[in-house]
Amino acid sequence: MPLVRLQLRPVRPAGWWLDALLLAGFAAITILLAAKTSLLHLDTGVRDFADAHRPYWFYIVLRIGNLLGQGGGVLTPMVAIAAFFMSRARHTIRPFLPLIGAELITYLIIGPIKLWTDRTAPSNHVLSRPEELFRIDSGMSYPSGHVINTIVFYGVLASMLAGVLRPGYVLALRIVVPLIVLFTTTYLSFHWFTDGLSGLLVGVVLDRVLQRVPWDDIPLPRRFGDWTGPFYDTQVPARMTR
Repeated sequence: MPLVRLQLRPVRPAGWWLDALLLAGFAAITILLAAKTSLLHLDTGVRDFADAHRPYWFYIVLRIGNLLGQGGGVLTPMVAIAAFFMSRARHTIRPFLPLIGAELITYLIIGPIKLWTDRTAPSNHVLSRPEELFRIDSGMSYPSGHVINTIVFYGVLASMLAGVLRPGYVLALRIVVPLIVLFTTTYLSFHWFTDGLSGLLVGVVLDRVLQRVPWDDIPLPRRFGDWTGPFYDTQVPARMTR
């Protein structure tokens, strides 16, 4: 297979300055937490408020909303089903490529950071000072995988359905759903507030990385036959099809 020089797709806002700013924000939060600053008091304060104001009916609502961020149980099957139908409709397998990319980038990035930071969940009331980083070897809370997965996978879904859904719905997938997951995972004490905040920063960076990939230009094996046609650069926004 001949080598092909791929050109990155444009993102908004353009350039890498926003990515650098987001990563700097993530690094700053991590350093402040590791230095045991007052940011830890913010985390414990949010946890204590949530634990004291979580009636059972609200707990059920929160659990339902939190399902939106379940990786293997919800996000992957949902995006895979959407990719299947879009692939059939456009006679190309390329809708599956960003899904594969999302799986790889989240697995390679989130897991190692969680293993390194060793932070337990706010629901752990047995360990003393559970809000601190590097506190317990089995800690897997920082950053929030729920929030990162939500941004990345719903971003893939939004790009895939940009030619089907109205712009407002696409925007909701990218913004509203991640905010719902951030709120629910924090209020349920599944994650500290800064877990979710750092997850937002990392998630947006990963989403922008995936948006830059020229999925339609990636060479595919010949055995896929005529199922290798373009998809993402030929979509027409729903508002333009009326």
